[in-house]
This record gives sequence, C-alpha cells and structure tokens, in this order.
Amino acid sequence: MNIILLGPPGAGKGTQARHLVETRDMVQLSTGDMLREAKDSGTEMGNIVADVMARGALVTDEIVIGLIKEKLETVKAAGFIFDGFPRTLAQADALGELLDSEGESLDAVIEMRVDDAALVARIVARSTCAMCGEVYNDETKPIPADGKCSNCGGTEFKRRADDNEESLKTRLMEYYKQTSPLIGYYYAKGLLSRVDGLGTIDAVQGEISTVMDA
Repeated sequence: MNIILLGPPGAGKGTQARHLVETRDMVQLSTGDMLREAKDSGTEMGNIVADVMARGALVTDEIVIGLIKEKLETVKAAGFIFDGFPRTLAQADALGELLDSEGESLDAVIEMRVDDAALVARIVARSTCAMCGEVYNDETKPIPADGKCSNCGGTEFKRRADDNEESLKTRLMEYYKQTSPLIGYYYAKGLLSRVDGLGTIDAVQGEISTVMDA
C-alpha cells in the first residue's frame, strides 16, 4: 500500500510515518533524507545530486522522481509513505505516472488537519533528540526526568531555530499556498481522507489505520 501524508510543518507526519514503518513494514520516502543519502551513495543518480548540491542549484522534479524510481525498484517493502512530495500539481502528475510505469498505485492521501493557533503553540514547545530525531514537547511529552531519550538513550536535545511564532506563520502560509491545489486534485481522484492532526499520537494512529484498512 502506498500513501501520501499531507500536513503543515509540525502536524506530526514524521511521528506517524515512523509508526507505520515499525508496524506495517512500510518505507518512508522523505525528499530531504533521499537527497542526503543519494549525495554520498556513489550511484549515477547520487553523483547527479552531489553535483547539483555542490553548485548550490535547485534540485529539479526530475531528480526527485529519479530518486523515488530508484527506491521503488531496489527497496523491498509492504508499501511506501511519501513525505514532502509531491508539493505541486506537476509533481503529483509525475508521481502518478511513475507509479503507473512501475506497476504500483497510490492507495490513499491522508491530510492531517490542524488548527493553526494550536499548532503554533505546540511547535514552539517542541524539541527533538539530536541522535535519533524523537520528538518531545514541553507540555504533552516532556523530555524524561533522567535527561535521556526514551528511544535511543541520547542526552542531547535541540530546538529548530525557526520554531518561533513568526517563522511558523510564514511556513504555514507557504504550505497552504502549495498544497491547496493538491487537496482538490486528490479529492477529485477519490483518494483524499482527513484525520485530526491535533489528537493524541495514539488517536491519530487509530484514524490513519482506519483509513488504510478501509
């Protein structure tokens, strides 16, 4: 099963994707992670990525689609989670064509809906483990009292420099401008489902599972 997770920064896409990887043997395809991995891989596509990044040029849609194609053809998994891609209608079309050519299909697009004010409050309180990326929140999931990450035992935690109210509002506006057309696009294809992204982690997991098992 192949899905897209849509949601603004801080909606919890990464947390939910990790849960699906652990419980359903899926593979998360995050654009940023794929680019970093490819840059050091030594493959033909990796060399292209390394050259583009060394020149400070923009990574084209064709390159990202090429990286996804490489994953689809070489990684064995029960399904793929697309995180951070597509962001535009052109990318959505390209992804659909790629999946068709590989004998794959897109089974669900899950939008994690949030209240912007509540989201900003949640993100401002957010920190992550520097070693494994486990997410903590001052209010809802504080760092353990012993100062060690509950996932990996790491003791260093960090906050993103742009996790402040002004930056977040700018990032939210960019997200909505980019993804509004995608919402309509996938709704028209009958693929779109919505879940409450501000629920507890377990509650959101349950809603996503309901969509996927329908």
